[in-house]
Amino acid sequence: MDGNSPIGVGVLGYAGIARAHLQAILRLPTVVSVPRRPIVVAVAGRSEAAASATAQMFGAQAVYTEWRRLVDDPRVEILINTAPNDLHADPCVAAAARHIHILCEKPLARSAPEAAQMLAAVAGANIVHMTGYNYRFVPAVRLARRFIDEGRLGRIYHFRARFCDESMIDAGTPYAWRHNRHRAGSGSIGDLAAHAVDMARYLVGEIDAVSAATRIFIDRRPRPDGGEGTVDVEDAVEAVVEFTNGALGTLEGSTFCAGRKNLFTFEVNGAGGSLAFNLERLNELQVSLRGDGIEGFRSILVTDPQHPYGGLWWPPGHILGWEHAFVHQLHRFLTAIVEGGVVAPEGATFEDGYRCAVVCDALYQAGREGRRVKVVIE
Repeated sequence: MDGNSPIGVGVLGYAGIARAHLQAILRLPTVVSVPRRPIVVAVAGRSEAAASATAQMFGAQAVYTEWRRLVDDPRVEILINTAPNDLHADPCVAAAARHIHILCEKPLARSAPEAAQMLAAVAGANIVHMTGYNYRFVPAVRLARRFIDEGRLGRIYHFRARFCDESMIDAGTPYAWRHNRHRAGSGSIGDLAAHAVDMARYLVGEIDAVSAATRIFIDRRPRPDGGEGTVDVEDAVEAVVEFTNGALGTLEGSTFCAGRKNLFTFEVNGAGGSLAFNLERLNELQVSLRGDGIEGFRSILVTDPQHPYGGLWWPPGHILGWEHAFVHQLHRFLTAIVEGGVVAPEGATFEDGYRCAVVCDALYQAGREGRRVKVVIE
């Protein structure tokens, strides 16, 4: 099939991260030749009015308030699941049974056992599956992976990452599903630190053991409809991680960092040099390579033709934004569908989502019990 052959996409969700995926669907064919042209055939969400407004904005042909109707729609060949965490497993398992390709937002599930069920569902379905770790598709991150794959950092000694914002620092911020362990699975671990865990695995390798401390800073919040809700998920996590290859690392996730809006940074230190990245300057990669005659770090503006995705968008020096990673991610997903392949290693599969969930569960256990926990992949 050529790029003019449409493929129907159903999106579960209509706000927040769903908008980034919907924009990517519209934007992709205007940027690069696509293996099949994605079209939004349906949007589903609990509010019919809000879902209808989103459907109209993005040209969806149908609106549903029940996810089962979305999955049962014969026009849906791809499910993009951006629902709250407690609605990741059931819709994805149902979609897999109908041989629908699935892109599910992170964290893949509320727990490792739930993620394992989702992995088992897609494993026997002959479908393409992806977990939405979109930061893998930032050009500077891809360049960092290239440097590491080429051996330019040599043996890796350290990895450190932090993901921080101020989204929960106001005690008046209303109680929502993210504050409920049954619905969310975890707090800052699954919401923020999961990105750091995936980046650690993507750049350095598997994690063997973790130690962690967690805190709930505000344990009660006002409910939108009156009264208070009890917060039973962590507001912050600080962790030490041990990699299978011998490297050491630290991870931090917190929603209580005043002044921080969406800070995601990482640094990798190896025998041959170091790399550093800051999402707030996402077009730049800081590089220090021993023996290149430059003392300290230099900044590479990752916009030239030889860089990842270079020449796809604009001339050199014309920077990209957060939303472009979703376009790159969707392109990889569609390519895998048409070619009958997998999204790895560029993208995160459900296997990656499951392995990340195992680490997140270990972080939660380590923080709760105050001890070192081995990461065990079943």
